[in-house]
This record gives sequence, structure tokens and C-alpha cells, in this order.
Amino acid sequence: MDEWAEVELGSLAASKNGAIAIGPFGSAMKADTYTQSGVPVIRGMNISDSRAWKGDWVFISDDFADSMPRCVVKAGDLVFPHRGSIGEVALIPQDAQSRYFLSTSLMKIELDEEKANPIFVYYFFRSRAGRSEIMKYSSQVGTPGIGQPLSSLRSFKIPVPPLSIQKSIASILGSLDDKIELNRRMNETLEGMARAIFKDWFVDFGPTRAKAEGRAPYLADDIWSLFPDQLDDEGKPESWRYGALDDIVELNPREPLKVGISAPYLDMAALPTSGPIPDVAVEREFTSGMRFRNGDTLFARITPCLENGKTAFVQSLDHHAVGWGSTEFIVLRSKPPVPPTYTYLLARDPAFRSHAIQSMTGTSGRQRARTEALASYLVFIPSEGVWSAFGALIQPMFEQIRANGEESQTLAQTRDLLLPKLMSGDIRVRDAETLAENAL
Repeated sequence: MDEWAEVELGSLAASKNGAIAIGPFGSAMKADTYTQSGVPVIRGMNISDSRAWKGDWVFISDDFADSMPRCVVKAGDLVFPHRGSIGEVALIPQDAQSRYFLSTSLMKIELDEEKANPIFVYYFFRSRAGRSEIMKYSSQVGTPGIGQPLSSLRSFKIPVPPLSIQKSIASILGSLDDKIELNRRMNETLEGMARAIFKDWFVDFGPTRAKAEGRAPYLADDIWSLFPDQLDDEGKPESWRYGALDDIVELNPREPLKVGISAPYLDMAALPTSGPIPDVAVEREFTSGMRFRNGDTLFARITPCLENGKTAFVQSLDHHAVGWGSTEFIVLRSKPPVPPTYTYLLARDPAFRSHAIQSMTGTSGRQRARTEALASYLVFIPSEGVWSAFGALIQPMFEQIRANGEESQTLAQTRDLLLPKLMSGDIRVRDAETLAENAL
């Protein structure tokens, strides 16, 4: 690391007006500025612990973005919160979105790529050393913030190796994150397919409607034959029956887990707002909380976690292991012959979630969905053959989702192991390349 000069970040900025800038004042960015589509506005909630975005987007019009060109960010720019999520950093990706816009709590820098590789700089500020450098300029009094944001941004110190080494480090770490992102997109596609099949079979009654209208089969013959030929007077497939959710799903099942026994634990923060995969469970001595096994769905019942979509499908516990977690979970367990994946997909269904939200009671800010309201939710119950066919079709998708998720966890561990060592010069690029290749 002797050849790595430590410089101020501002010295690596592009030599153009607006290369370093801050988001607009709040008075210029009111709620009525937002539009249904247009230029996405980056907020702190969109910055994740990877190069992928997260959360929901708000938009502004192209005309509004054009009126404040200094607040526009494009591929390769780095974005830092100066209020709220201090210590985070985002790299604007090379994607179909040509530009983004800064929110009032963010600042940006466009780098001179003849001096600094943006991906290398991004990973430095993702490292412990980089985060510590940012935090030197922050105040934790009240809402966390950085005083004099732009001068502080220019003053951040960063060790800068030769550009060739920067690019090699960026390539190693980037290849790991690229694979993680590919897995995420694959899982998103797989779940989208599963949700589309769920909706077609159990919400829209697509196969039965197609039969009744004389349309051509679009499923395999053995599956197609399982669906009734007509809808009955109540608008559901003939021979299917109505039932309450607790006819086919057990809510908050009991499990033998004694106080003081160490078991896998998931808190509310571990549940995703989209997708089925929770964070890796940690071992913790059981005190009190909801208990679950592989195949169970964890459903957040408290505001705002319920509205935000926090839900998970448990797949990665050891065989026969019992896990435990927040008392604010409702655990949903399919009763045979209902496939476990059906229950997760139902928990993601908009109508079911709307029913849960409408059932919430309690004081403001601490409202909770009522378990008994979920238990009485109306469902349509088909033949055992339909359950079996659905499980056979969907289960392999979720097994692939699980495998992709576990691979991504391994890749992230490798990335997080290499990151500080590469940034400090403690490991040679060639050795890091070997480790990354083995992980990939």
C-alpha cells in the first residue's frame, strides 16, 4: 500500500460545473412535485447494502429535472446521504434508466475517470474504513447529519492506488455483486411466474373459464383435466368449495421449544418487503416469540411492517429445526394436502394483504392485524389433485429461489471478506481473483 496516495475526494471530481452538488431545498421539492412516472427520485430508502436499489420510487417530470440540472445524476455518479442514513453510499448503475434526481437529503459527486474508477471508489466507501471516514463528518445529535455537506464531501479522504489496480479491485468485487444481482433478478422472475400461476388458478379461475368458453388448453393434459368445465352460480369452479383460511392453514402453530434452548432466530428486520428470502437466522437462546419450521410463512402483523410488505417463506433451516422470532409475526403453516408455497403466495396476494390491513386495531402507530380476522378469510378449496399439481409445479421454483439465495449469501460473505483486505492492500489482487473465482 506504500504506492497508494491518500487524497481528498474532491480532487478526484470531474472538472465541470455541478460535478459536486446537493439535492434541492425542501421548499423546492414538495409532495405535489411528484408525478406518476418520469425521472426517479433517489431517496435514502432506495440505497441498499449492495449495488441494487431497494424500496419504492417516486418520480418528477422531465421538465422539473431539466430546471435543476445540478441535481440530476447519471451512470457512474456516487450518491451519499447527508441527513438520515449517514455512512451509506450508492453508485448510479449502467441500466436502462438514463438519469435520476437527488432528493433533498442527498449529495453527489461525478468523478474524473482518468483519476478514479467509480466502482473502486464506491467499494472503498462501502468498506469499514470508508464508512468511518464519512462518519468523521457526521453529528449524531437529533437527526444524524453532515454539517456543511459539500465541503465535507470534498474533504473525505481516500487511498488511491494506480488506476490499473483500482480497475482490478473493482472487477473482482463487482463480479461478485453482479452474480448476486443476477440471482436476485432470477428469483424475482421465478416468484413472478409463481404468483401469476397462483392468480390464474385461485383468483381468476383461468383454466375453468377457458374450458367454459371453449378455448384451447394452455396447461399439460394431466393438469388441464383436473379443473372443472364450468363456473357455478356463485362464480367459482364447480365442485370447489368455500372455506375459511384456518380450514387449510394453521395459524401460529405450537412447537416444543424450551426457554434457554439455543435456536435460529429472526427479528422483524430480517423479513424482506419483497421476495421470500429472510436474512440469515442467528442462534439465540429462546425466551418468548413465534416459532416456525421450514415451509412456514412469516407474516408481519404490525404497522408499518405489514403495509410495507414484510413477509418471508422459511426454507433454509436445518432439517427438523425449530426457529423462533418476533412476537409481531403471524406464522402460517399449510395443512396437508395444501402446498406450503400456496400459503406464501396467498400471503403476498393484494386482496389478502388488504383484508389484513383493514382488520388492524390498536392505538395509532401500534396497530396490529387480528389473527382471528386472517383465520376467517374466505378461500376457495379445490380438489386434492389441484393441490398436488400446484405443489409439483411451484415447489421447484422455490427450491431454485432458495439455492440462488444461499449462493448469494456465500458470494456476499466472500465480498465482505475481500473488501477490507483489498482496500488496505493486505491481500494481492491476484490472490483475491483466485478467491473470487472459487466463489463464483
